[in-house]
Amino acid sequence: MGSLSLLKLPVVNLSKENLKPRTSSWLTTSRRITEALEEFGCFVAVYDEAPLELHRAIFSAAEELFDLPTEIKQKNISEKPYYGYVGHQPFIPSIYEGMGIDYANTMEGTQDFTNLMWPQGNDNFCKTVLSYSKLVSQLEQTVKRMVFESYGVEKQYDSMIESSTYLLRLMKYRRPEMNENNVGVTIHTDKSFITVLHQNEVTGLEIRTKDGYWISFDDPAPSSFIVLAGDAFLAWSNGRIHAALHRVIMNGAKPRYSLGLFTYDDGIIKIPEELVDDEHPLKFKPFEHFGLLRYYFTEEGSKADSTAKAYCGV
Repeated sequence: MGSLSLLKLPVVNLSKENLKPRTSSWLTTSRRITEALEEFGCFVAVYDEAPLELHRAIFSAAEELFDLPTEIKQKNISEKPYYGYVGHQPFIPSIYEGMGIDYANTMEGTQDFTNLMWPQGNDNFCKTVLSYSKLVSQLEQTVKRMVFESYGVEKQYDSMIESSTYLLRLMKYRRPEMNENNVGVTIHTDKSFITVLHQNEVTGLEIRTKDGYWISFDDPAPSSFIVLAGDAFLAWSNGRIHAALHRVIMNGAKPRYSLGLFTYDDGIIKIPEELVDDEHPLKFKPFEHFGLLRYYFTEEGSKADSTAKAYCGV
């Protein structure tokens, strides 16, 4: 399966001066992001717009959430696969627990979740999650816009943003006990369009390169986010974007808290005709994004080497 590589993930600085549309620095940054997603399926975004206070507050909120009794956390249910509480189940690693907040960048979404967990209310938790989700969704939209412009399909950007929804998953990996398996999450690609991951000081995320080596991400600075392309992005780009295989291996002495903002599309995703030519014949049919997600959780879908190719490949 490949050994650990000394390679580093590409790092892209998303400072204010690089985020002024149509400037030379914007175009250079767009190119770097697109190349990183094509080659690695991910990159490290240094995003100084994220204040240190918010970084501390969101991880404090995550700890407060996971300290709740299991029977409360299990109220987090959804008809969408992997959107609700996951933990204490035989089919997932025993050291992992995760919870999902749908429409996390809206007051309604965060308030509904907060009321479910704390019927008496928890304004601080609600405000922190909403502020964090709004900030990270802006990062996600910037990346999307840059890639769309790089591919000459910027006219599709607005409609894609209108149909995008955001799931915030809060994740906890406890320290493995003696002789316990230290795999926090098994090898997989995300089914999202884009995932933005953020972690506390405990590392564990590993990304697999195209040639089978593993790169560990060991720079969990407050301003560092991992931007990952999911299977839906791979299909939308007609195979140009790479969906990176990744996993979590727990070697730390403390629990690991991680946040993932996953973008899903409410409509039918069509492959832009500009991305189909003699060199890149059409590889994917139009597909329903939540159909792709549900397919992954079927017996057939879980065995596929590429969920996207199996679900909507030509």
